Amino acid sequence: MSRRPSTLVLVSLEERAKRLAEGGGRGPGAGGDAISITELYDRVDRAVQASFPGDVWISGEIRSMKVLTNGHCFIDLVDPADAGDKSAPVLNAKCWAGTWRGVRNSLEQLGVALEVGMAIRARGTIGLYKARGTIDFNLRELDTDALMGRVAAERARLVAALVDEDLYDRQRRLAQPLVPLRIGLVASKGTEGYHDFLGQLERSGLAFVVTHVQSAVQGAGAPEQLASALAHLQSAPIDLIAMVRGGGSKADLAAFDHEHVARAVATSVLPVWTGIGHTNDVSVADEVAQRSCITPTECGRELAGRVLAAWQRTEEAALRLARMVAQATDREAVALSARRRSLASGSRAQLDRHDDRLATVRYTVGRSAVQTMDVARTDVTSRSTRLGSSASQVLEVAELRAVQHRRLLGAFDVNRQLERGWSITRGHDGAVVHSVVGLVAGTVLTTQLADGVVTSDVVATAPTDPAVQPPSSPSHKTGAS
Repeated sequence: MSRRPSTLVLVSLEERAKRLAEGGGRGPGAGGDAISITELYDRVDRAVQASFPGDVWISGEIRSMKVLTNGHCFIDLVDPADAGDKSAPVLNAKCWAGTWRGVRNSLEQLGVALEVGMAIRARGTIGLYKARGTIDFNLRELDTDALMGRVAAERARLVAALVDEDLYDRQRRLAQPLVPLRIGLVASKGTEGYHDFLGQLERSGLAFVVTHVQSAVQGAGAPEQLASALAHLQSAPIDLIAMVRGGGSKADLAAFDHEHVARAVATSVLPVWTGIGHTNDVSVADEVAQRSCITPTECGRELAGRVLAAWQRTEEAALRLARMVAQATDREAVALSARRRSLASGSRAQLDRHDDRLATVRYTVGRSAVQTMDVARTDVTSRSTRLGSSASQVLEVAELRAVQHRRLLGAFDVNRQLERGWSITRGHDGAVVHSVVGLVAGTVLTTQLADGVVTSDVVATAPTDPAVQPPSSPSHKTGAS
């Protein structure tokens, strides 16, 4: 079988036309009649049928694919080597609705979805579509074994790459939130899986807060939307991401085996739980998620159960703490009562001992006080007797000394001395004059006598000691003024 069947068909048609021409077909320049368009296509159709009388297997890469509302499927195929060449030969493959249903069912059972860029191997018939003058391939069967081999190989390659990059179990190394009440939800709004998941959270009666990001969950654009939704939730204030989808065929769930989705789950900084509605197979997204559930319902139930378990643990811890506090309080109350009784008993014993000691001390102090008072009284009496005689003697001596002092003071009394004829002479400054030295004529003196004061002027001075020469001054008589 040729790698490029469409090219082989064209060569075969050229050879067939050449043979027909050599067999007697003549152009107008050769004198023959011109053939009609219908006859031309009939000959070409016969040539095609002769070259490809039965079913043939062809291989090619899907360039475009369309399923009409009436169920017919149309696929444009090119050689993989010419996939990027817009001018490369294209084989138009068609699969009628009845046949396509069987092909589609087989693909869904295998979990394979045809996509642009996928290489396929198909069996069918070659025919001429006269209305457009094109060679068509009537697809009857797909080589699903080859498709499964490629899908399995791609999945194995992806898993191996994630393991090599240490991403395969990265999610399971993340800490699970103890109370995940803030949930990021990646799902298609309004679908059965969406409602099943939220229904479990609502029926739990817990205060879940759900941040939903819309995403397709099947089809050509689903992998990119799922990966984008996961990336969008990385910075959201949530505890955990749930990615859910209801049941479907294997082909419908193919998006969760896509590398974009698997890497987005594996590299998420938040824990990712999956609830994808399949029971027989596990997607790559399930394998790399922190936790995978077989349905959205189970995923919601697991989340609610985790929070309820945390709540129950909290309640149990609170009850245990309350019991421990009550037991400790009871023990302390008993111990306190015992200490109170012990303290009261000890206090009474101490009071009794101190009372006895106080009575003894009181008796001793009382008796000692009497004795002390008697001794003190005798001592005071003795001292008072001695003090009385001593005081009399001291007073007599003091009185004699006072008489002598009075006599001595009387002998030195100024007035007595003045009465005897002594006088006191003072200078003009009131100072007592003791000597003639320094006195000059004209100096005013005041002399105090017993019965009065005399004021006089110095006329002259004469020292009693001839060696003392007073200052020369005119002679004056002293007279009273």
